[in-house]
Amino acid sequence: MTIQPLRQCVSSELQAVDTLIVSSLESKVETVNQIGHYIVNSGGKRIRPLVVLLSGKACQAQSEEAIAMATIIEFIHTATLLHDDVVDRSLLRRGIPTANAVWDNASAVLVGDFIYSRAFQMIARLKNAEATEILAETTNVIAEGEVLQLTHRQQPDISEAQYLRVIEYKTAKLFEAACQLGAVLGNQSRTIKQMLASYGKHIGIAFQLVDDLLDYQSNNPDWGKNIGDDLAEGKATLPLIYGMQHGDAALAELIKSAILNKGSDKLAEIQSGIVSSGAIDYTMRLASEAIRNAKKALTLLPDTDYKAALNDLADFVVARNY
Repeated sequence: MTIQPLRQCVSSELQAVDTLIVSSLESKVETVNQIGHYIVNSGGKRIRPLVVLLSGKACQAQSEEAIAMATIIEFIHTATLLHDDVVDRSLLRRGIPTANAVWDNASAVLVGDFIYSRAFQMIARLKNAEATEILAETTNVIAEGEVLQLTHRQQPDISEAQYLRVIEYKTAKLFEAACQLGAVLGNQSRTIKQMLASYGKHIGIAFQLVDDLLDYQSNNPDWGKNIGDDLAEGKATLPLIYGMQHGDAALAELIKSAILNKGSDKLAEIQSGIVSSGAIDYTMRLASEAIRNAKKALTLLPDTDYKAALNDLADFVVARNY
């Protein structure tokens, strides 16, 4: 399954988003222009803007406002990526060098700040108090999620519940806002807004869980990560947590050591143990359950091609291999 048919539903709007991204990144400071354009042209899938546009279409939002909101959401996401890569000391994203690797940490952080502030300039121009409140809360929660993840780094004893809280804050919250804002721009009822927020939250959870799986299943060049990246950052993702709890003692010790030491020379053994422990199947079951909950949240939405596309997007989230 590919995302292209879903993008085709809003192809002209996505093109408008790309145009607005480029024009909105313009700065009198050349380094801002260089880093800003470098990261937005680094092969992102634009899934979050797609979510805004599809939910907006399903809720009869005006295209111009939805395009602006999709750009805002992508800017917030882009800023978090710049900051993430500095915090994680990542040198590669989507198969190409990160901004902090090409320039330096300070430049990447400051341009991330610029992109955040540019997003809120654009929000102010929409003059929509409800949307502003949602986005202010969203960026706050994402920051809390980043701090939570940082506090759990190199902690192999993190629980499943603690990890799920991190991904709800760090990843799912922006998907939740992206969907909810489509309903806000369409002046929908509180019930519809809550339904779309729930849809977004659940596809966001599933999206991150599948990312966790891809770290152990995929060497696809489209993915842009190397197997073991999370271990190298001292992150205990759900497959690792499950493997420690349900694999044999040797696997648990290998994983704990790798998390504590930020890496291991026995990645092949860990990968094999993760599979044999049932961690892959368990994580996929949780992702699939999240997708079922996402689809349930759409039941009261009128049947349209855009509602169908939102359902298909949910299926794509768990079927993708990148």
